[in-house]
Amino acid sequence: MRFAIFGDIHGNIDALTAVYDSVMKQKVDRVYHLGDLGGYAPFVNEVAEFPATHGIEGVQGNYDENVALNSEHCGCKYEDPVQSGLADRSFVWTKQHADNRAREIMASLPKTLTFTSHGRVVALFHASPRKHNLYWYEDRPDKFFREMAEKIRADVLIFGHTHKPFRKDLDGSIFINAGSVGKPKDGDPRACFALIEITENRVLSEFPRVPYNINGTATAIIEKGLPPDFAGQLRQGK
Repeated sequence: MRFAIFGDIHGNIDALTAVYDSVMKQKVDRVYHLGDLGGYAPFVNEVAEFPATHGIEGVQGNYDENVALNSEHCGCKYEDPVQSGLADRSFVWTKQHADNRAREIMASLPKTLTFTSHGRVVALFHASPRKHNLYWYEDRPDKFFREMAEKIRADVLIFGHTHKPFRKDLDGSIFINAGSVGKPKDGDPRACFALIEITENRVLSEFPRVPYNINGTATAIIEKGLPPDFAGQLRQGK
């Protein structure tokens, strides 16, 4: 089975369209998303509608749940007070501009998806099997990886939320962070997705990067009244 998976689109329809076009050239069997459809860029309604109209299954991110519920906070946990303030402004803007259809789509997304390929159980979730706003970075201790694997009992665990792609193999389990389509934070501003192939003997993975009109999206961020900081972060991949 060969499939593509991407997440953390965050209102960036240009990046999403570019990634989808790239994915369609890869001859994949399925396409999945990892949630966080809105926030930080202004095209929340267009992004929310895109998976529904293109037959892309996905899971609910913290942003999706809290926009749908009209919560007071996005569920993001920034230690930096400046970034926390910016995140709050993004969330307020997104709630104000998300239409009813977008909210319905976000509310309908499941927390997890699982399937089996060549005897391997694959689990998809936004951030972790425990919480969908937990930051699971590559440098967490092995103990943490083992604990997460115990909670969902899968052979391949695929997630996002940190906007930083990685793969780690440990004790027979494979952990894959698919990075971010709409707001990469690994220093490369190009959109990122994960391309995975499961065969009888192995699991292959790569993280293609896709160029798109970053300046156009950055300009739209400012014109639509979102903090200009987001435009700068988008251009820098952080």
